[in-house]
Amino acid sequence: MKMALVLFNGVTFLDFVGFYDVIYRLNLFDKTKGTTWDICGVTGVVTDELGMQVKVNVIQPDLSEYDLVFIPGGMGTRKLKDDAGFIEWIKTAEPVKYKVSVCTGSLLWGAAGCLKDRKATTHPNVYDLLEPYCSEVVPSRIVKDGNVITAGGVATSIDLGLFITELFAGKEAADVVKKQIDYPYTAVGIVEV
Repeated sequence: MKMALVLFNGVTFLDFVGFYDVIYRLNLFDKTKGTTWDICGVTGVVTDELGMQVKVNVIQPDLSEYDLVFIPGGMGTRKLKDDAGFIEWIKTAEPVKYKVSVCTGSLLWGAAGCLKDRKATTHPNVYDLLEPYCSEVVPSRIVKDGNVITAGGVATSIDLGLFITELFAGKEAADVVKKQIDYPYTAVGIVEV
């Protein structure tokens, strides 16, 4: 499996890092050994909401070349959802098997038309911003509608990573990762349509 992890200025890095730290471990398991990912963006360096910077290793690739595209959230999504050039880039992910987001990353999937006729979620404070893009906003932590998987607010990124791990590598693998990261919680509010 080949993943694209999309970053942008104004991202909330915990949205990204919580997910990344969990899915990074997919290579530990036979079913998902050989999983690769690229950290993608439109610039070589991305600055989060607080000023921290991270280097991007692939600039604006054709996202259709990936099996899974992940978009985190952050205040930057409010502007980017109306940025035609950025949204055209996100639209290149239309044929991708799995479209995944946490927090307001779902606004970018929505602006790209990928949530039309789908149920989805986002950070509870911005359900109203997601409403125009999907058939129904589900007030839940994780919503899986077919191949589109959206998750709620920032801390949900760890639950989302574990959900993806279980989806691809199985429950035992997800349990191993939970022990590795000392995560004693069981996700609640998972809706599969």
